[in-house]
Amino acid sequence: MRRVHRTLMERFNYLAIYECKDCHAEDNLPRAHQLHRGKAARCPKCGTFRLVKLKEPDHIDPMHTGLLNMLERMVGGRLFHCRYCRIQFWDRRRLRSEVDADVAAADAEIEAAPEAETAAPKSDGQDA
Repeated sequence: MRRVHRTLMERFNYLAIYECKDCHAEDNLPRAHQLHRGKAARCPKCGTFRLVKLKEPDHIDPMHTGLLNMLERMVGGRLFHCRYCRIQFWDRRRLRSEVDADVAAADAEIEAAPEAETAAPKSDGQDA
């Protein structure tokens, strides 16, 4: 992997962009503010989705500090814990497993709708 030059817009979004020497595939390293976008909660330090919800702050592991963390708490965010960084932080989004379950349920509902229409008897408008 070798580092490639970034355009002005890419500089706002990525810390670095790397390119494979053999296949020329690009991989990027997002900036911290990129981790606050999306539907699922992510660790603000490492970016992983493997988080645990906490009911109350843990007094052993440190709390992630910063303006975005304080704003997330003020708007009613939930308390999460990263298994790898061992930090606690606030986020308004849900866990990725919950988001994936909602998407799967919506997909199953969409697939079941055409089957229900074909299974229902069609009437020609005349009563027998």
